[in-house]
Amino acid sequence: MHAPETRAHRRHMVAAQLAKRRIRDRRVLAVMARVPREWFLPPHLYRDAYRDMPLPIGNGQTISQPYIVALMTASLAPRRRDRVLEIGTGSGYQTAILAHLVTGGRVYTIERLPDLLVEAEERFRRLGLTNIDTRLSDGAVGWRAEAPFDAILVTAAAPTVPLPLLEQLAPGGRLIIPIGDLGAQELMIYRRTPEGLEERRAGSVRFVPLISRFAFADREWR
Repeated sequence: MHAPETRAHRRHMVAAQLAKRRIRDRRVLAVMARVPREWFLPPHLYRDAYRDMPLPIGNGQTISQPYIVALMTASLAPRRRDRVLEIGTGSGYQTAILAHLVTGGRVYTIERLPDLLVEAEERFRRLGLTNIDTRLSDGAVGWRAEAPFDAILVTAAAPTVPLPLLEQLAPGGRLIIPIGDLGAQELMIYRRTPEGLEERRAGSVRFVPLISRFAFADREWR
């Protein structure tokens, strides 16, 4: 998994794109310096793997900009034994980052597009990641049979937080989701406390829509 031919590119990405933008979580930086981003891209985009930008992965979806992956992961603050729910497997890059951080826990990831999920599952096998469970489903419904979750990360935008996800968040759990519409979105971080939900903003972002009866209808984005 070390991909020595791109090790220098990964280290430069971490130093220039992440650390300089105040990503301070050493575990997140170390994992992102380790996981080969090019393995999660179509072959014709390998040379662009460490550019400071999102890239297309097919089916109208994208792999997020490295900084956004790092920001969301650091904000989620996954602990080694956490049970993490990811909504939107996509290429599987964010999933792999999470799996390396919760080595004593599990990542449950949901994707609605079968082609993307099959490709991501093959990448997980190639990387030897055995603490990931996958599901083809409407992500906004969550995964009730495996709830509650210590952390929930949503990699698509919704107008509001889907209620099923809030119901599946454990006490003390963290949930990160882009909230907004096609024109403007804010990355929101929620934490369940005894008093209710705490929330804070982590900046403007732009994600593909979360297609679901709990978020956006497919026709709204065509």
